[in-house]
Amino acid sequence: MSLQIAPRSRRLPLWPFLSVALTALILASLAIGASSVSFVDLFRSGEAGSLLLVSRIPRTLAALLAGASLAVAGIIMQTFVRNRFVEPGTTGTAECAALGILATTLFVPAAPLFLKMVVSSGTALAGAAVFMMLVRKLPPTQPLLVPLTGLIYGATIFAATEFVAYEYDLLQYLSVWMAAEFSGVMQGRYELLWVSGAVAVLAYFFADRFTIAGFGQETAIGLGLNYRQVLIIGLCIVALITSFTIITVGMIPFVGLVVPNIVSRYRGDNARETLPLIALLGGALVLASDLIGRLINYPYEIPVGVVFGVLGTVVFLWFLFAKPARNG
Repeated sequence: MSLQIAPRSRRLPLWPFLSVALTALILASLAIGASSVSFVDLFRSGEAGSLLLVSRIPRTLAALLAGASLAVAGIIMQTFVRNRFVEPGTTGTAECAALGILATTLFVPAAPLFLKMVVSSGTALAGAAVFMMLVRKLPPTQPLLVPLTGLIYGATIFAATEFVAYEYDLLQYLSVWMAAEFSGVMQGRYELLWVSGAVAVLAYFFADRFTIAGFGQETAIGLGLNYRQVLIIGLCIVALITSFTIITVGMIPFVGLVVPNIVSRYRGDNARETLPLIALLGGALVLASDLIGRLINYPYEIPVGVVFGVLGTVVFLWFLFAKPARNG
């Protein structure tokens, strides 16, 4: 993956547009819901005000945090693998995290949330590490083999996970973990995503090292980078974000693939510069998908994972066939 840093004179003013769009989405998210309550009444004391604090604000924050952190995890994976078509959902990381949660549920049914988090993060980290070893054996002249390998690898793990879940009558739980939806998000049931957001912020402080690692192992070592250490840090960030998201709301497909590609087409691959934009756009797109899911069949809802999955598929196909953006 080569660096394509766009000249400043040609860069689009994404920050103002994203800020206005995000503000509008937040207000819409607070105003729209199954309960017929006016937007003004939400800010008054009483039952309507409790609805805002207990349900709508937590749901809005959960969508923003999940989208932002998954988008950051996606750009980290793309940088390390040096391939634009990978993300936690196409590298087996998400499937391994679900396998860890399932194993904890089976062997320690009364396990606290912290233990589930530790086990799922560990299995997600192991899954990401195995994927990295697999792609190193692939020819660099065939970039599409990387996501195909990841999809086959993830599908194999998920098939085994699904078989075990079927045997122990846990398919319903598995479907919840792998298909994100925010209808059940309430105060006291989403706070783990703040940790995911904090981990995503941590990635910013290693952004320059991630960028150097994107040149490849030999080049990075030649530039004085401790490549193995940076790789471990990056994969730990990806594993933690993936496991936190799956435990809290479920996996949202294509966020880590679509968002970094959109930003890189206009702003290049400098991680320190693009990470804030990637996080902001990821949160905005997930929140927009959640709003679409609420409105399509109002007052019933379509899970955000389904909505973003459809939109992400369209954008993914566009990336495959569109001409590279000219930044110079």
